[in-house]
Amino acid sequence: LTGDARLVKTIGDAVMIVATNPATAIGTALKLVASVEAEPGFPAVRVGLHLGPCVERSGDYFGATVNLAARVAAYARSDQVLCTESVAEAIRPLNIAVIHPAGTGHFKNVSNAVPLFEIEGPERRAAHSDIDPVCRMRLDPERAPARLPYGDRVYHFCSFNCAQKFARTPEVYALT
Repeated sequence: LTGDARLVKTIGDAVMIVATNPATAIGTALKLVASVEAEPGFPAVRVGLHLGPCVERSGDYFGATVNLAARVAAYARSDQVLCTESVAEAIRPLNIAVIHPAGTGHFKNVSNAVPLFEIEGPERRAAHSDIDPVCRMRLDPERAPARLPYGDRVYHFCSFNCAQKFARTPEVYALT
């Protein structure tokens, strides 16, 4: 763990880590993913980050912020660090990580769609990739079999099936 990040608890194979500083949270998440990737045969990690108020009681944390972070983590792919817009906005000016739009998530007990962002460490800046907003697969935009313009950007897809799903209801998948 880095800075003021600390382990709160484990729940099965999940862990809850808290930090008061978004840069510390990002640094911890990226180091965790890199450490797990370096261990042969170790299960992949998925990370979800959200920034907001929560309640602390007896060393444990509760509230909508904690719930959304857990749902974002469950939504992430293996070896992926996903965050909400509040985290992306807090770290963007610090230039400590690469931030890619990763589509929009729809989560239980969250009334609005949640814009999501993938965070990568600076060592991955050379890798030019995008995320299919439907299936969330990482892909190379230059080799994507399908792409569709919507709003002010072009979305890339891993398959024509994903592109068709997007075309039917783009507001479900597009970043707003």
